[in-house]
Amino acid sequence: MVVGVVGLGLIGGSAAKAYKAAGHTVYAFDINRQIVGFAQLEGTVDTELSEANISGCNLLLLTATPHAVVGYISENACKVSRETLVIDFCGTKRAVCEKGFALAAEYGFTYVGGHPMAGLQYSGYKYSKPTLFSGASFIIVPAVHDDIVLLDTVKQSLQPLGFKKFVVTTADFHDRMIAYTSQMCHVVSNAFIKSPSAKFHRGYSAGSFRDFTRVSRLNENMWTELFLDNKEHLLNELDLLINSLHEYREAIAADDAETLCALLRDGRIAKEEAEK
Repeated sequence: MVVGVVGLGLIGGSAAKAYKAAGHTVYAFDINRQIVGFAQLEGTVDTELSEANISGCNLLLLTATPHAVVGYISENACKVSRETLVIDFCGTKRAVCEKGFALAAEYGFTYVGGHPMAGLQYSGYKYSKPTLFSGASFIIVPAVHDDIVLLDTVKQSLQPLGFKKFVVTTADFHDRMIAYTSQMCHVVSNAFIKSPSAKFHRGYSAGSFRDFTRVSRLNENMWTELFLDNKEHLLNELDLLINSLHEYREAIAADDAETLCALLRDGRIAKEEAEK
């Protein structure tokens, strides 16, 4: 299989390494051509992905930011073969899928929205690894949800990445859930670490601090784009959290042990329910 990878950051680099390790041919494109050159010297990439060879790809993975992916596919859709399966790996789905579905219908290739539920607090090709996706889930956003053959093709095409679970959904439900399970975690962690107390944490912190602040070390340019792309759903989750925190604050300020205990109990029960 010939796999084209657009964007050689953490996600794209890890995908390229996984496919190469599985014995596939890998073409890659990145706006930083030095990264592509390094990946070639390293043996991960066979050649640079270009207008001349994009039609030879059996699988094309779009692993850049949503705006960059929309720009790339808009410019290159006319060069993609009808036999190519195109999958984006973007963190938000509505705008990307709308463009991808339209271009696929116009030019005849197959397009599916996707999102790997894996990553690190670090970004860039140097942190990429072929096992990044092993055991993770992959969200599939197809144009048609009952095409069993297409879904099986997607799963088989992604097999070298080692996903354990596949979830099929719509672009809007994906973005709503990701606002809660991913974007909120990054917003809250990033805001929390700004306390003046943070610089004195050594010797006073343990696992809870480490886990809670891990994703505060983020790529601010990428996450700004993702947050604004999904602001409707993200703002809803932020408002819910702010209102909830206000309840905790009021109970603590008033020495209201009964209310505070009830709030904590409700949170514990909510966690237990969520894990069922």
